Amino acid sequence: MNFSKRNAVSAVLASLLAVTGIAYAHGDATHAKPAGPVKMEQKDWGIAGEAKSVTRTIEVTMTDKMRFTPDNIEIRQGETIRFVHRNTGQVKHEFVLGTKKDLDEHAALMKKFPNMEHDEPYMAHLGAGQTSEIVWTFNRAGQFDFACLMPGHYEAGMIGKIKVVAAKVASN
Repeated sequence: MNFSKRNAVSAVLASLLAVTGIAYAHGDATHAKPAGPVKMEQKDWGIAGEAKSVTRTIEVTMTDKMRFTPDNIEIRQGETIRFVHRNTGQVKHEFVLGTKKDLDEHAALMKKFPNMEHDEPYMAHLGAGQTSEIVWTFNRAGQFDFACLMPGHYEAGMIGKIKVVAAKVASN
């Protein structure tokens, strides 16, 4: 293969990777949120929120002891929360919202594919000493979880609980 054909093939492959949306990997040094609109997809645990709708800010610290502080959070249905994450440790951590079933499945995938590439509005990836935030609207009542799904962290107990209390129904 001559030099120009090799360049053409490389350009096509690079274009295909760009079109598939592959942009973030756990192996990357940073995980900046992409520019543009946030993907508004309803999940069992809520939907991405808008900054102008934030009703409360909750700071969550991540440590190398494989713990979150706080690790139990209560939220009222309908609240839009700004989670501010601080990684005070020396290794990369992440904050991923979900159901236990979804987090278990995602953790199993992370074991098989530790460099799996993804970025969703319900997750934040932080290197040592970094701060990040997500805004999430909890529009469904229930028990949900958050976890660090970096290989080994979930298994070590880096998990938290969120209880979303149902909004009171007005009586007639």
